[in-house]
Amino acid sequence: MQSVSTEQLIVSLGAVLLTARLFGRLAQIFAQPRVVGEMIAGIVLGPSFLGTFFPSALARILPDSSVLILNALSQTGLLFFMFIVGLEVDVKKILRQPMPVVLTSNFSILVPFGLGLAFARAIYPEMAGEDTHFLPFGLFLGTAMSITAFPVLARILQERGLLASRLGSLAISCAAVDDVTAWFLLAMLTTWTRSTENWVSAEQRLLLLIAFVVFMLIPVRKGIALLQQRYEDAGGEGVLYALILLMLAASWTTQRLGVHPLFGAFMVGLVAPKQEGPTARMVSQIKSVTLAVLLPIFFALTGLRTRIDSLQSGHLWVIALTVLLIAIAGKFLGASLTAKLTGMSWKDSLGLGVLMNTRGLVELVVLNAGLDLGLLSPVLFTMMVLMALVTTLMTAPLLDYLEIREIRLPRDTLTTAVAFEPKGFGSSSVRKS
Repeated sequence: MQSVSTEQLIVSLGAVLLTARLFGRLAQIFAQPRVVGEMIAGIVLGPSFLGTFFPSALARILPDSSVLILNALSQTGLLFFMFIVGLEVDVKKILRQPMPVVLTSNFSILVPFGLGLAFARAIYPEMAGEDTHFLPFGLFLGTAMSITAFPVLARILQERGLLASRLGSLAISCAAVDDVTAWFLLAMLTTWTRSTENWVSAEQRLLLLIAFVVFMLIPVRKGIALLQQRYEDAGGEGVLYALILLMLAASWTTQRLGVHPLFGAFMVGLVAPKQEGPTARMVSQIKSVTLAVLLPIFFALTGLRTRIDSLQSGHLWVIALTVLLIAIAGKFLGASLTAKLTGMSWKDSLGLGVLMNTRGLVELVVLNAGLDLGLLSPVLFTMMVLMALVTTLMTAPLLDYLEIREIRLPRDTLTTAVAFEPKGFGSSSVRKS
């Protein structure tokens, strides 16, 4: 293995963070979430731009020796990120959602999932990974089409003052359900895909996965609550260390089960108590480091895997455009039409369809998992990354076009409207970037 010098690592890390910060700031100037600029920064740093126009600069900034170290850092950042995403989702509130949320969230998953599965038949095996069977490829494409980025959506709603509106409440609730559903689908799909690669069959893996989820939701959840109740007054440091160690243990377990380790980190966040306290403030600090330092590295490495220059024919660009149209149509129709049927106005229904198309970072995490599993070809991976970028970029302009601005409900309805306003561990996601 080629070693990397400290000087080279400093150059690589500094270039990644500086570029991410610059493009993130530019995105905010154009009323876009910072994550959009960081996604673009990753592509700029990759072979699609820097490698095409300044290949020597790419070799100097991100040589293979640095990429190995940066990849390890980015994977660590993703573990913490998925842990934080889990913290921002309240299982109890998911189970208590009213019928409009249940219907809208389900159809905002089922419609794009079905369209993605049908489209997979048309592009298989041209766009699938090598030696990939149709069913796992189709199921993964359907899952990828169904993603809504809960953290990015929360930030957009917060910046527009929509969190306390009926539209904002419904959007954030549906996004939370979508995220949980997508990660469970991905976990089962990964289990199935890897069933021939390791030490147990697909059926055994699935049973072990179900046992793991039940174990996390019942005894582990109660154990964390007791631990926090007993040691929170001591400053929260002990509880935080326990949560981090549990996150690592759960990630290792899911990796051994043939499921992506990010699922384990997500589950720990999902079962952790949602309340204020010293531990919550410490987790908020960890989140700041994750978002500011570790995730930009992930964007840069995603950019290295994104090869826009590989789309060299009109045929490939037609497929890329079709991917984009299907992704937009599935989410938009599934969410907006269902919302209209449940009693929302056309304006808010269309706004919900726009909001549910926000894919952002969560989509990139899922796409990288698909590429690692060998389900996607590098070309289709590039198309899907572009789709994630465009669908996130278009959210703010379309909301402006629909004139969806700050709309507050009466004060006495706020406690029920903000179904997923993060509290405690995840509170910083709404108040801060």
